[in-house]
Amino acid sequence: MTKKIVVWLLVTFVAVNVSVAQAQQPTKIPRIGYLGGSAASNLARREAFRQGLRELGYVEGKNIVIEWRYSEGQPDRERAHAAELVRLKVDVIVTVGSNPTRAAKRATSTIPIVMAQDPDPVGNGFVASLARPGGNITGLSNLGPELSGKRLELLKEVVPRLTRVAVFGTSTFVSNAQIIKETELAAGVLKVQLQYIDVLDPKDIETAFRGASKGRAQAVLVLAGAVFTSQRTQLAALAVKSRLPAIYSATEFVEDGGLMTYGANRSELARRAATYVDKILKGRTPADLPVEQPMKFEFIVNLKAAKQIGLTIPPNVLVRADRVIR
Repeated sequence: MTKKIVVWLLVTFVAVNVSVAQAQQPTKIPRIGYLGGSAASNLARREAFRQGLRELGYVEGKNIVIEWRYSEGQPDRERAHAAELVRLKVDVIVTVGSNPTRAAKRATSTIPIVMAQDPDPVGNGFVASLARPGGNITGLSNLGPELSGKRLELLKEVVPRLTRVAVFGTSTFVSNAQIIKETELAAGVLKVQLQYIDVLDPKDIETAFRGASKGRAQAVLVLAGAVFTSQRTQLAALAVKSRLPAIYSATEFVEDGGLMTYGANRSELARRAATYVDKILKGRTPADLPVEQPMKFEFIVNLKAAKQIGLTIPPNVLVRADRVIR
């Protein structure tokens, strides 16, 4: 009887100590890598991503860690940051734009990657299809190519006699070819002639505006690209100097003095990216998470910029704006 009691006490002692040891083991805090282009242009999206995480119960610094990295348009830094996030063994990498996604893809084929936005995930080779991505990448598309035609249409409404448009793009930007194709289709319908000007470096921007004026362009369509994002203020100033109405792909351009922008609400995309992070942390795999397309779009008009170039925005266009900067 005494022997049985001793055995029972030993078993109880061991069980209690194991339970205490398990309770004392710290819970692993998920670590997220965030790879973006420009820190200055990502402030709103960064906060939207944080908000999305908070809505799902994650608070940065308490139960989740975020490693923020920005390349500021420098490819070498982008690749270095991607490699660093892999070395840190983050649980998920969130990317903002095609170039960061490509850098992350080259750095790892095992760590899940969530695209906070990409113009053409299939065309860029990031996923096999939107419905079934098939690899370690999933996330959200911003419908970049599809929306370029709508931007050209808005320019036509603002400048009714529009016949010639200069298109600023970057040929090394992978989605550029598809965006140009969609723009040309819209131009045919609108009976607008396009003048494509390749901008590979910030120093090419002033030359591009001179080329647009020389080509008798009546407006400018600025496509997506890191070189433009980093030079928003210069673009706005040169558009005013050249007295050319210009439309852009993201809100930041208009907030920094540009005339108009139309596109997916990128802050909303950033917030939605948090839902992918949550699903992956809970065991889902990117291969089985369909790529989501945007549901919210923004049309923003800057009346200050319009006044500077002597342009009157038609009332029927202004009334459709989601936001007007006065």
